[in-house]
Amino acid sequence: MPDQDVRLQHLKVWLNDQLHTLFAAQGWGAVPPATLTAASSDASFRRYFRWEGEGRTFIVMDAPPPQENCKPFVDIAHLLAKSGINVPKIYAEDLTRGFLLLNDLGRKTYLDVINTENADALFADAFDALLAYQQLPMDAPLPSYDVALLRRELELFPEWYVRRHLGVEMSPAQLGAWQRVSDLLIDSALEQPNVLVHRDYMPRNLMHSEPNPGVLDFQDAVYGPVTYDVTCLFKDAFLSWPEERVRGWLLTYWQAAGKLGIPVQTEFEDFLRASDLMGVQRHLKVIGIFARICHRDGKPRYLADVPRFFAYIDTVLARRPELAELAELLASLRQPVGAVV
Repeated sequence: MPDQDVRLQHLKVWLNDQLHTLFAAQGWGAVPPATLTAASSDASFRRYFRWEGEGRTFIVMDAPPPQENCKPFVDIAHLLAKSGINVPKIYAEDLTRGFLLLNDLGRKTYLDVINTENADALFADAFDALLAYQQLPMDAPLPSYDVALLRRELELFPEWYVRRHLGVEMSPAQLGAWQRVSDLLIDSALEQPNVLVHRDYMPRNLMHSEPNPGVLDFQDAVYGPVTYDVTCLFKDAFLSWPEERVRGWLLTYWQAAGKLGIPVQTEFEDFLRASDLMGVQRHLKVIGIFARICHRDGKPRYLADVPRFFAYIDTVLARRPELAELAELLASLRQPVGAVV
């Protein structure tokens, strides 16, 4: 888009100034000839570029206002760094224009490298980082995962997936069922002990790095349910694991958390139930977000991952009778003629 091209020109001018200042401050000599290439993009309006020159690399974030705000990223990066985990170091920032200069945590995410053989070791490192920031005192000015936020997230499902994508107006009976299910999921989340929550702690946002992992995409962090991030880790949009293996990983995390004094549920079965219901809340939200990204932002590829999230939900519905009403509701929504699920 033309406005993005203009932003890129502004970004290059800003970057050139920042690199000259940084190189001078570090005693690295002159800024060498370099390349600037797209590093990654995501479902938001943010873009990332990699600067490479004579063995040095940096990541440049372009987060255009008013759609994006860099300040939470900067603030939470400083907060997470206190726990000793590997988050991007911020060399320069222009919060008004939405530019950040960061160190480079590597080229490969967990998603790029994980397999059945190395998953135990990689997730062990991910647990270490998760447990480290869950031990941080909850004294930063972060939002809470309160009833308003939980409900706002859940409402993305009927608004964008059911109404916009499926083209279905729910009947009064369906709306009543949705309200009761939402209340159940929200109550379960609010009953959980609170810790710092990344909100997108999944293999795509963990870099295979040294020290491992490098943690990204934390700008939406809140204080909220203790099961949220560990549930997210194993039930993401791109990767699914056998249920028994996930249960083993959850047990490993739960035992480690308990020993460290992190306020997980006292009984493992209570922890699993809370994790299941937290996951369903997140999956319904994500399905709604993916439909919104398709229909509002013109990025239909995300809809290809919707069946994976319905599969996660169906697995939980099969073992949680308290969600029978959700099972009936989803079954009724999948029936409309011509609907694409």
